[in-house]
Amino acid sequence: MLQAEMVIGEVAALAAGQMMLRLDMAATARLKSHPDGVLASAGMLGSLLKVESQGLWVIGTLRAIEQQDGAAVGIIDFVGEAEADPDGRITRFRRGVGTYPRAGDRAWPMDGAETARVFSGDERPHIQVGIVYPTGQVRAAVFFDTFLSKNFAIVGSTGTGKSTATALFLHRIIEQAPQGHVVVIDPHGEYARAFADTGMIFNVDNLELPYWLLNFEEHCEVLLTSEGAVREMDRDILARCLQLARMKSVYAQGLSSVTTDTPIPYLLSALMDTLASEMGKISEGQNAPNYLRIRGKLEQIMRDPRHKFMFDRRYSNDNMAEFMSRILRLPVAGKPISVIDLSGVPSAVVSAVVSVLSRIVFDFAVWSRGEQRRPVVLVCEEAHRYIPSRSISKHSTVRDVLERIAKEGRKYGVSLGLVTQRPSDLAEGALSQCGTIVSLRLNNDRDQAFVKNALPEGGRSLLDAIPALRNRECIISGEGVAAPIRVRLDDLEPHKRPASDDPVFSELWVETGDDDEMLDRVIARWRANTR
Repeated sequence: MLQAEMVIGEVAALAAGQMMLRLDMAATARLKSHPDGVLASAGMLGSLLKVESQGLWVIGTLRAIEQQDGAAVGIIDFVGEAEADPDGRITRFRRGVGTYPRAGDRAWPMDGAETARVFSGDERPHIQVGIVYPTGQVRAAVFFDTFLSKNFAIVGSTGTGKSTATALFLHRIIEQAPQGHVVVIDPHGEYARAFADTGMIFNVDNLELPYWLLNFEEHCEVLLTSEGAVREMDRDILARCLQLARMKSVYAQGLSSVTTDTPIPYLLSALMDTLASEMGKISEGQNAPNYLRIRGKLEQIMRDPRHKFMFDRRYSNDNMAEFMSRILRLPVAGKPISVIDLSGVPSAVVSAVVSVLSRIVFDFAVWSRGEQRRPVVLVCEEAHRYIPSRSISKHSTVRDVLERIAKEGRKYGVSLGLVTQRPSDLAEGALSQCGTIVSLRLNNDRDQAFVKNALPEGGRSLLDAIPALRNRECIISGEGVAAPIRVRLDDLEPHKRPASDDPVFSELWVETGDDDEMLDRVIARWRANTR
């Protein structure tokens, strides 16, 4: 039964989302030496407490303590309510408050077992990623299905452990579901080390992305260099010639219609010949510079060895099933994660590559409806590069694809994970499409405000702690957790961490030797364009 001496305050005022307590500081002082570490933390910022209301426990988080008329007053944010057993202990927890306490009702601290019932996961599938602050012992659970199915974001300033946190979540997910399908867009080549044992690593040496999988907009992204009205004319020319090249393909036979977007192989030589023949028509004579510009760009790309991973005549055969099998891990074959290392991709085509890979994931989900479903998680590291705000980039093919996945992917079994250090540079509404947000420390006021406005529900007050978070600490809020929580994330074994460690200047700048040989090795790789 509940003991009267453990009462730590009483309700002084109420509002829709919070209440104020007159705190009994003597009671909290007595609890400091309690053997239950959670009870010992009662009265600390972030600690949980409960107030009885109409047969239920209303649960809240202590957000702030003020002095009013010589008394300590605690501001409590509501997080949910729970049922009680005959001894008054919390049993089943649910988020949201439907019954409110009254002024004068007493508040009690929650012990470790009760806190674990709220935050350590119930009968639903979940992963555990760290320790709930300030308990020091209660495990933090993230609900597997809601975290993945409703999109998620992991945000944090450089050096706060964002990439390691992403790796931690993905490792926990594939441990829970070894037959999963995860595609990671990795612009800096950080994650190859982290998933060397559990994933397939693709880079410019083995990606073998067929050029004909690009749709019309992605072809424009790669082949058109003009702007304004001239670009519109170039688009019309490329659309006509690309459709004709696809229609000439042997794979077009038997199809009722072929469009500029139809994913069938065509020969690069066929596109070159079509550009030449169309330019030779009398009616197109005045547009010859447009044709020459497009053809010149195509020739340049075909000669450039850096583009061989995509624009290579070897990829003119229909290997679509094989390519998608490799990228989407169908079958999984013990490696449920595909890491797409883009660090060697020329910057001019990176956006197009991300666009086609993302679109393939989404289109596969759309066209496989009615089959046995294979949900896919698409994780975009440095997401602000691919879903930029319209104030930064007015037109972006990859942004259109990823925004569509964010809005519609859940209906088809595609979940989007956004990882970024600059959430304020993301397209408007991108974060608000994420059902769960994991926020590490953010140093920029604009980023903090952006994340705070995007949080799905009542964890906004926790954002006050974001500038003070330590490395590998985070706030998790949204559908994926029982209630907003501050978490000290687990340590990962060194071989499971991404290769994103900061250089240790104090050690590296006192070493010397091997400089000449090192320069030779670097230049050889540089010139050969191989890592």
